[in-house]
Amino acid sequence: MPSGAVPAGAVPSGAVPAGAVPSGAVPPSGAARPADAAAGEVLPGVPTPAAELARVAAGRAAEALAGPAPVRLGDVVPAPEQVFPDPAGDFTLSADAALRVSPAGRDVAEQLATWLRPATGFPLPVADAPTGEDGPLTLTLSPSAPADAVAPGTRATDDGSDGPAVDGLGSEGYRLDVTATGVRITAATPAGLFHGAQTLRQLLPAAIESPTPVAARWAVPGGTIVDRPRFPYRGAMLDVARHFFAVEDVLRVVDHLARYKLNHLHLHLTDDQGWRIAVDSWPRLAEVGGATAVGGGPGGWYSRDDYRRIVAYAVRRHVTVVPEIDLPGHTNAALVAYPELAPDKVAPPPYTGTEVGFSYVDPADEQTYAFVADVVGEVAALTPGPWLHLGGDEAFKVPAESYRAFVERAQRLVEATGKTVVGWHQLAPAGHVDGRVLQWWGTNGDDPETADAVRRGARLILSPANHAYLDMKYAPDTPIGHDWAGLIDVRRAYEWDPGTHVRGVPTEAVLGVEAPLWTESVSTRAEVEYMLFPRLPAVAELGWSPRATHDWQRFRSRLAGHGPRWATAGITFHPAPEIPWPASIPTPRPHPEHIPR
Repeated sequence: MPSGAVPAGAVPSGAVPAGAVPSGAVPPSGAARPADAAAGEVLPGVPTPAAELARVAAGRAAEALAGPAPVRLGDVVPAPEQVFPDPAGDFTLSADAALRVSPAGRDVAEQLATWLRPATGFPLPVADAPTGEDGPLTLTLSPSAPADAVAPGTRATDDGSDGPAVDGLGSEGYRLDVTATGVRITAATPAGLFHGAQTLRQLLPAAIESPTPVAARWAVPGGTIVDRPRFPYRGAMLDVARHFFAVEDVLRVVDHLARYKLNHLHLHLTDDQGWRIAVDSWPRLAEVGGATAVGGGPGGWYSRDDYRRIVAYAVRRHVTVVPEIDLPGHTNAALVAYPELAPDKVAPPPYTGTEVGFSYVDPADEQTYAFVADVVGEVAALTPGPWLHLGGDEAFKVPAESYRAFVERAQRLVEATGKTVVGWHQLAPAGHVDGRVLQWWGTNGDDPETADAVRRGARLILSPANHAYLDMKYAPDTPIGHDWAGLIDVRRAYEWDPGTHVRGVPTEAVLGVEAPLWTESVSTRAEVEYMLFPRLPAVAELGWSPRATHDWQRFRSRLAGHGPRWATAGITFHPAPEIPWPASIPTPRPHPEHIPR
């Protein structure tokens, strides 16, 4: 393992480790019964409408005595587009509550129930919702889901001006209404419902993350949220090539992304140190090329079924997997397995170091293109999402003309699979293909070559290394990570604008943002989480929230409330000193997901 890395299974010094159920939780009292619990029930001698009014009034009186919900409606991360609090509309979830859902949204409702059952101990059955009938928790899919909020004309637009609310929530937007009698999430798509469910999860007390029942008042703040993303692509990258991570670790990362409305997981599957995905037509890629890792570790690879499992898990959480096969450089592991792909046709020794730029496949050999076609064809067939990442960076030893010719041919091979080409911004000089996306990881926003590629039709994913590379250290004393792109604390991860970051690139050419985590110095799940949190939510907010909501002081205040959630959920994180964490972060204890198998 590289010098300075924390031993496998250890938590980085200063990290807040997997946590415990918070103490001092408030037991439920006086909660209003949900509307569906009163179905068919009347108060003696009182007409049904009056009985309902009396029930609501009694519930509100009990809520007033119990005090306001512990979470405010505006505490959500990423910041919603519109928030309209109603302190008189707080809702308390009770043991007899049920989820009612449009049939096409049932899977989202089942996931929401799965999140809420462990801590509440409530059964929370899921049932189809009769048209026009609400319950305490209602999820509704409507192709014409309304986006107008309770105060139309106050939507914060991306340029910071106020404009009229736009009709329709789009493919990922949602509306969440909380009243004293229930919660309704409305969206045009299951993805929108899912994002709304994640928002509801955040509006419940932090104890909702407990894996075991907690006696608490499960209050949700009243009001309305109308929300949709600024950019369609919001993601993170996990490098599984430098160090291999088991399927279960990758699935946990998917959950982290989904929690903060990130919708793409970029898997860096191949590099000098290891080839991590089985390719039937070239079996030695995994069997031989996958046997090594940085520091001499055992390596590993994903079978086709492993990869399908990751993809299916992500799809259910509305996360698209973006596989990367890095070419023509970063290929030492492939050359160990198949030396005929090397320029000198000699197998190099396996590589377990961290240098870059020394390896490449032979761009002058037709066998290389047969290899590329086979690999991208098999990976594309396993991947339902639209993207296939070709890498393309740091091929220092390939002459410029040979590099361009290789990239242009490889791009066409990806096109032939029906996928859209994504590549690091070093692909920019090569000829454009329809839909091509460049992932920009520079540190200086003045990049005329990339701007020219955009003028020729390319779109950009923004991953500036000095803001979004999550393998950079937080501070000089961070025990793992690098500093070649500078130190990245939470404020630096937050304080930039993807829409204007690269000069000469208009906002409409920006597809979105991605936070890469390279793993030369990261080898365990706890270390992955330590580098992700709390910076991942900062990048998530840049991708989701309107620019008009961008405010560091407000963000740090909202983010602080997530520390107890992460501790309770067993998520390791860096206790960044610039965040005003509450003093009541749960005392650490072993978490079921961290018990050694």
